[in-house]
Amino acid sequence: MDRRSVLRFLGVATVGATATDLEAMGRALHGRLGRGTPLRILDPHQNATVVALSDVILPATDTPGAKAALVNQFIDLLLAEWFSPEERDRVLAGLANVDARAKAAFGKDFLDGTPTEQVALLTALDDETARWNASPQATRGPEPFYHQLKWLTLFGYYTSEVGAEQEEHYAIIPGRYVPCAPADTVAAPE
Repeated sequence: MDRRSVLRFLGVATVGATATDLEAMGRALHGRLGRGTPLRILDPHQNATVVALSDVILPATDTPGAKAALVNQFIDLLLAEWFSPEERDRVLAGLANVDARAKAAFGKDFLDGTPTEQVALLTALDDETARWNASPQATRGPEPFYHQLKWLTLFGYYTSEVGAEQEEHYAIIPGRYVPCAPADTVAAPE
């Protein structure tokens, strides 16, 4: 999925919340985070795994990636304050399952895998998620962990300052107002 279609995905993927509601909630949560914010749910290994997973999902390119957006801290805060104990346990079990699958696939934890091994494992998880998503809703079963992690990563990234300003070039106050201009003639705000 390309980064430009993510906001539409986030709005459609969440039942009962508008994209504006999600953006406001995400920005409010990010406002409480910063380098050195203590983790409340994730232990050091789980946190490092979330950092590595989210960095494979949204790596740094010409713009910063999930690591720079502190997506791991965002997910930890959601787990602490928004997830029920049962939901939190499913996420933590999903992280453990990623390590178990990595050990089965390449003989070590996900963190210790090479970038090629990590991408191969996430590609397999993404394929499983796509099959789950394409199956009839009545027969799907529980949401795959990777589907949830990918959504949380995208949500955390695109509601962060890094994602909104550097990736999406979101400006609360645009540099200038250009009414009724064709989209291809309007310069992006500087």
